[in-house]
Amino acid sequence: MKKLSLVATLALVMVTKVMATPEIELGGQGVIYYQTNNNGSDDFLSQHSSSANAGLQIDLKSDLGNDFGLGYQGTFLGTLGLEKNLVSGVRQHIDQTKLNGYATTKLFLSKNIANTSIKLGRQELPKSLSPLAFSEGWNVFKNTFDAVVIANKDIEDTTLVGAFVGASNSHADLSTFDDLAGGSGSGLAKSANNLESGALMLTIANKSIKDLPITATYYALKDINATTSHQSGNALWLDVKANQLPIKMAFQAGQIDPSNSLSKTKAYGVKASGKVEDLALSLSYSHVNDGAVHLRNVGTGIKTPLYTQMIGNQNFIASDNDTFVLKAVKPLPVGKLIAVYDTTNDTSLANNDYQELDVVYKFKALGTDMLLAYIGQKTKNPTFGTDKDSNNLRFWTRYHF
Repeated sequence: MKKLSLVATLALVMVTKVMATPEIELGGQGVIYYQTNNNGSDDFLSQHSSSANAGLQIDLKSDLGNDFGLGYQGTFLGTLGLEKNLVSGVRQHIDQTKLNGYATTKLFLSKNIANTSIKLGRQELPKSLSPLAFSEGWNVFKNTFDAVVIANKDIEDTTLVGAFVGASNSHADLSTFDDLAGGSGSGLAKSANNLESGALMLTIANKSIKDLPITATYYALKDINATTSHQSGNALWLDVKANQLPIKMAFQAGQIDPSNSLSKTKAYGVKASGKVEDLALSLSYSHVNDGAVHLRNVGTGIKTPLYTQMIGNQNFIASDNDTFVLKAVKPLPVGKLIAVYDTTNDTSLANNDYQELDVVYKFKALGTDMLLAYIGQKTKNPTFGTDKDSNNLRFWTRYHF
């Protein structure tokens, strides 16, 4: 008889308990997600320049008694046949060999003991508490992790979080749970890598000083570069916010130290934000040095934890750069309009300077949340005199239940 995996075992437990437990919370969302570009020979809205998904997520939560809980999320992704006429690809998939598929994207057992909570199994990890291994929300559905997370609030105004993070699905394939930053080879290191032994994390979030929350995180990592020596390393991240000033300030800094033979990647960022009447404004700056690894989410190898992260600039701000981002948010009679501009000075030998303009309209219609976005990108290489422009349109609608 084959041994069952942890997830399969939890699934059997859940089915048994759900059948015997009358109190089950049901939730979820339905999504239609579409993106098109005019980056090649095709125009906006043409089939060859467009991709789309239709998706459905079902969330179930059950109280098992004695402060135990069980959570489950099933995710269906398909196309509704859009690939036959309107699009040529998908934004996310469950099985790369099929256009339609289903996967278990969450399955966890939870337990509360006084001021301590424990969650064991497949789950989301928030960026606020796990800045280098977090669930990203930019695609159709968020990525999740196989992890054990323990949080304690015994100390006044302080939250302690310890975790072992073992595997993650990627932003593109929700069914395959792989070594952190593994699978596609687009992970942390500047060459392909896996975190074969996962990551240990400790976070301390403190609010003892009013309006000055401080969050510090430490990671112990293994196999974070593509060498044969399987060198371990560590990472540190600090985030401080000053909310009591007339202009709110925030500061972040950290480093990833892959080994004693490879250079450390160091980064820091600052953000100033405030309001002029009903217009919310912010200015952010970040610097990342030319260390041996990229500053990226080890779960997906895509986004960064930097204040300057935008819709599409992650490949340009994760290493060797100075970046400024200006953001404005204007409420409208229906929804809000967001404009964000990025200018990045590439300090590496590649010398690919970068600019991005995002214009986003978020609103509610037909009982759903909707987003319509324009993403304009320009890459300039003054050394070789080459320019590259990219223009994308993105639309999604989400019905939460």
